[in-house]
Amino acid sequence: MSYDFYGSDNCSVSPVNSDFKGIESPKDLYDALLGIWCRYSCAPRLRDKWSPDNPTLGQCSITAFLVQEIFGGKVLGVLRPGGNYHCFNQVGTAIFDLTSEQFGNEVLDYSNAPEQLREVHFAGSEKLRRYTYLRDRLLDR
Repeated sequence: MSYDFYGSDNCSVSPVNSDFKGIESPKDLYDALLGIWCRYSCAPRLRDKWSPDNPTLGQCSITAFLVQEIFGGKVLGVLRPGGNYHCFNQVGTAIFDLTSEQFGNEVLDYSNAPEQLREVHFAGSEKLRRYTYLRDRLLDR
């Protein structure tokens, strides 16, 4: 399978959490999430635009924190117009973004991105519910 997400050619990292059976690489996680990402897991402000043709839309923070739970590393964020951060991962020297395809041909600047904290992103219950949904579906598969 060909992968088009940002950093897919340089994301050879191993899991630090063995709870997620069959997830041995970020590509394995991406493959599994293709069957889990849905309108419910999408950020509410983007749900009207979500479709199976663009499954990564509105999934960035919950996906990036799930990557962190499985592979370790940091969650970083690109400041977007409107003041929201688009989250992605850095594990060791590998930088990758499992949800970059939602932007089509737009090229994001991943340099100088500030670290994003789980406590801040999950301070509201809505995002934590979506994260828990994604995590639980992945554990159940």
